[in-house]
Amino acid sequence: MTPRLDAFSVIASDLAASLAFYRRLGLDIPAGAESAPHVEAVGPGGLRVLWDTEDVIRSFDPQWRRPEGGERLGLAFRCASPAEVDSVYAELVGAGYRGHLAPWDAVWGQRYAVVLDPDGCGVSLFADAA
Repeated sequence: MTPRLDAFSVIASDLAASLAFYRRLGLDIPAGAESAPHVEAVGPGGLRVLWDTEDVIRSFDPQWRRPEGGERLGLAFRCASPAEVDSVYAELVGAGYRGHLAPWDAVWGQRYAVVLDPDGCGVSLFADAA
């Protein structure tokens, strides 16, 4: 059997803030999920995004510590157009989230931007260049 990618996991220091951020990006997160220690949402194509509180992670991995320094994994959201990259970035920054890289036309042929989620993880927004 060959393993297949099924889910991405987000460890949240503030679950409610994390869920609010990802709802703004269109993930269908169940209402009232903020009170649960573990939350799942199914995205297009069946790929799941999982959220756990830091306490949940520590419950089965007492050695776990919040990462320091550079991040190693991030989520990327495809937008329908370059204009949507700009508008989603502006909406998130306008809502108080931290912009990391303002939208630009990348040399690899995409409109690209990065905003930080509530835990400081980079979330890419991209669309094929027009």
